[in-house]
Amino acid sequence: YVDVKGIDVGTYVQMAMRAVNDAVARGTIKLPSGYNIFWSGQYEYMLRAQQRLMIVVPLTLLLIILIIYLNTRSAIKTAIVMLAVPFSLVGAIGILALLHYNLSVAVWVGIIALAGLDAETGVVMLLYLDLAYAQWIKDGKMRNVTDLRDAIYHGAVKRVRPKAMTACVIIAGLAPILWSHGTGADVMKRIATPMVGGVVTSTLMELLVYPAIFFLWRSRSLKPVESEQSGGATFNSSP
Repeated sequence: YVDVKGIDVGTYVQMAMRAVNDAVARGTIKLPSGYNIFWSGQYEYMLRAQQRLMIVVPLTLLLIILIIYLNTRSAIKTAIVMLAVPFSLVGAIGILALLHYNLSVAVWVGIIALAGLDAETGVVMLLYLDLAYAQWIKDGKMRNVTDLRDAIYHGAVKRVRPKAMTACVIIAGLAPILWSHGTGADVMKRIATPMVGGVVTSTLMELLVYPAIFFLWRSRSLKPVESEQSGGATFNSSP
């Protein structure tokens, strides 16, 4: 039995495997006839969990994409919403590295929960932009890219307060877990940690990047800004 400290189980076992294999190859360790070496304990459990995660994680992402597509009926909108996942992974991986947490089953559970949460907030953000865009078209104000920019400003600003409130509530609910102690605290910390870091970066990135992506997408079907000058009209290629 070996107690591992200061290093994750997978890395330790890989190093131990190399050391044992080298010792057997050099003849330092001689195995009697009919004997084999097996690595068990937490390492064996980790391998089983890894095999399950190889199925669960892709299946979860597939279900999220399918649900979003059924809701939006648009591949482009689905792709825009799913951009929230890499946005959140920036903060999740960053805070895991800061706290020196290794990838584990608990961490993957937190990342899976974070992916679903980010997809939900991404759908709401896109909904506000779509509603503002549709309202501008209904009122006959969507004539050029300047009008599109005004509509996006209107939709994005309306989302700042609810988005900030959502992030604050999530962080306030999960933050006490980061300082918890007692039985099961280590597991709960590794579930909550990637969610806290991911919510922060996804909130900032969705508020900053989503409007820009929406503008690039919708501006392709609009005319440039027309401005009167002496002798005729000129067109600006950018807003």
